[in-house]
Amino acid sequence: MHTPSHFLLLTIFSLIKVAVSEEGICSMPPSIINSDSDSKPLYWKVTNPTLSPSHLQDLPGFTRSVYKRDHALITPESQVFSPLPEWANTLGAYLITPAIGSNFVMYLAKMQGNSKSGLLPSDVERFIFVVQGAVTLANVSGVSHELIVDSYAYLPPNFQHSLKCDASATLVVFERRYASLEKYVTEQIVSSTKKQPLLETPGEIFELRKLLPTSLPYDFNIHIMDFQPGEFLNVKEVHYNQHGLLLLEGQGIYRLGDSWYPVEAGDVIWMAPFVPQWYAALGKTRTRYLLYKDVNRDPL
Repeated sequence: MHTPSHFLLLTIFSLIKVAVSEEGICSMPPSIINSDSDSKPLYWKVTNPTLSPSHLQDLPGFTRSVYKRDHALITPESQVFSPLPEWANTLGAYLITPAIGSNFVMYLAKMQGNSKSGLLPSDVERFIFVVQGAVTLANVSGVSHELIVDSYAYLPPNFQHSLKCDASATLVVFERRYASLEKYVTEQIVSSTKKQPLLETPGEIFELRKLLPTSLPYDFNIHIMDFQPGEFLNVKEVHYNQHGLLLLEGQGIYRLGDSWYPVEAGDVIWMAPFVPQWYAALGKTRTRYLLYKDVNRDPL
């Protein structure tokens, strides 16, 4: 007897096969793949999702969000914004915190005119990625950097800095208490996704960039992963690392444990250690997501 999960799995693979030929992934004309996004700013759907809260106002009580022991899907209609502690003129939505079982914090920060970031607790490191607008990052020495969409910065623990915004900007922020190693220190990093090289992904076809050094001082990394329509993860991953994910572009199906979720730009996912995970990209445009991963530390 076929179970509902069996029928769902058959449906997913039927959808994927539409985009896959006998020789591999079909190559769609650029005019088709990019037609929905060419006229829009990069990552515009993070702040303007297809299924925005306003689109769901006639469905009282409806949400795609799910919370389980080993994973969570937090969709835009469930993201609750309030004044961000220690920040000025900034609304924040905490999406992943230790209360869920993580070893890091992930939140969205919506900075308004004349806004400023707050100070970090001792020994906490911070990573920011700009998805809308622009901010100015400055340190106590007066050195400043303008961060625009697709730019990012890593701020080491106990590194005094400020983020200021004169208009509006949306940031995704990761913070965690640094797992120090004797004789190793991290350094401030300011860069952008496009400056990072594509890395080899043996056995896989997605494109991968790592935004932080892979060297031992750094206890986490941020990956940018790109999938063309029809591409999917070959490995069905089960590992000790935790993940925090923001879908920046596109749509697809994410398997988490025994559940299969349709996801789109603007969705956030938390993955606990050892939860089975797998992704397939659907639709007409590429999928790009930003992924937190703890690294370089013994699990003990």
